[in-house]
Amino acid sequence: QGLLARISDLLLCRWTCRNCCQKCFDCSCCQTNEDEVEILGPFPAQTPAWLISSQNEDKDGDSDNTISELPPTLQDVSPDRRRSSSDTSRSAYSLTRRVSSLESRRPSSPLIDIKPIEFGIIGAKKEIVQPTILRKTYTPDDYFRKFEPRLYSIDSNSDDMDSLTDEEILSKYQLGMLHFSTQYDLLHNYLIVRVIEAKDLPPPISYDGSRQDMAHSNPYVKICLLPDQKNSKQTGVKRKTQNPVFEERYTFEIPFLEAQRRTLLLTVVDFDKFSRHCVIGKVSMPLSDVDLVKGGHWWKALVPSSQNEVELGELLLSLNYLPSAGRLNVDIIRAKQLLQTDMSQGSDPFVKIQLVHGLKLTKTKKTSCMRGTIDPFYNESFSFKVPQEELENASLVFTVYGHNVKSSNDFIGRIVIGQYSTGAPESNHWRRMLNAHRTAVEQWHSLRSRQECDRVSPASLEVT
Repeated sequence: QGLLARISDLLLCRWTCRNCCQKCFDCSCCQTNEDEVEILGPFPAQTPAWLISSQNEDKDGDSDNTISELPPTLQDVSPDRRRSSSDTSRSAYSLTRRVSSLESRRPSSPLIDIKPIEFGIIGAKKEIVQPTILRKTYTPDDYFRKFEPRLYSIDSNSDDMDSLTDEEILSKYQLGMLHFSTQYDLLHNYLIVRVIEAKDLPPPISYDGSRQDMAHSNPYVKICLLPDQKNSKQTGVKRKTQNPVFEERYTFEIPFLEAQRRTLLLTVVDFDKFSRHCVIGKVSMPLSDVDLVKGGHWWKALVPSSQNEVELGELLLSLNYLPSAGRLNVDIIRAKQLLQTDMSQGSDPFVKIQLVHGLKLTKTKKTSCMRGTIDPFYNESFSFKVPQEELENASLVFTVYGHNVKSSNDFIGRIVIGQYSTGAPESNHWRRMLNAHRTAVEQWHSLRSRQECDRVSPASLEVT
């Protein structure tokens, strides 16, 4: 235990006997018996905490118990010999005695061996499962569904548009200005919108886009209360002017609280007799930002609209098929917001119904003409002879015209229902009629242009 012993440890092998300076496996004094364990490696640099605690308990314990635990060969050795060889014997066999003593006391020992819980499949590589943060996974459809296209369109009420003044909007877009007024009548419960005039409207643009047509515009204004765009109203057309004066008054029957939640949309449109009407610009004003009871007048600069062309209108139809009689019954109920074809009187619309078998026109009928309106009511019924075996090859072509005395009738819009339908709404109406079993089925349809119908429906090409 002194300095000399430490020097000998540095100079000699650690497993060299200090008494005889021979290797431990050759020395007679270092031989082990059958009950002892041979240690084939160096002791650990740091003794575990549970072993240190057991050593302290052994030091405080009875010395007789320690001697009694020695092997029989060591008990027969003399005290001097045991004392001289205690350093080497205890260093060689102390681990064995400590382990055996711990094994005897293990049932009463509070030591608990804790290992990480492992999960895995038998035969596969085990991995320690760590807690992770649960996150919702998004499919591509869910990801893009979060975007709102209206926030990225040019006609949305974005922050940069709201921050601009009317003078800045006018200098930026140069679409002119619109003068209008609003007031709510609490006595009769309706909203009054007055379209007064417009000024500095841009001239119409030619189709090729290379130059501007020097002719004047033929403007009119459409009025609606968003989000309801179907029940709109429109002014008369003002001929060849960029500074039209309208002075027209319109009423909307709507409760006061509901009116405060609406947005007034005024769209200035350029009338074109030979093609679809083009949108010049629009003005939108939330009615919650103004005093409706007091009312007021406003000059607002026009801003661009994503809707470059005006809708052609809508048509309400009812279909009914009687299998026993082989009759296909069609009811033309009404139309609304039809495209205006006459500058002075609005339109004189009528509907032509044509039955096509396969690609052959077989029958043509038409409604009466409604004078001076874009919201006509017809309530007229027509019947066609169609055997049940030919029903699947039948198509009905509905075309709305504006009556014109001086020239050919003005085309407004068209749809095809049946074998060669022009779209999903038309196909759905035809399918519902086939499954209705003698029950009339009504549905609104948006009119389409002639070019669009000719492109998607061969039946449209067979009619005039």
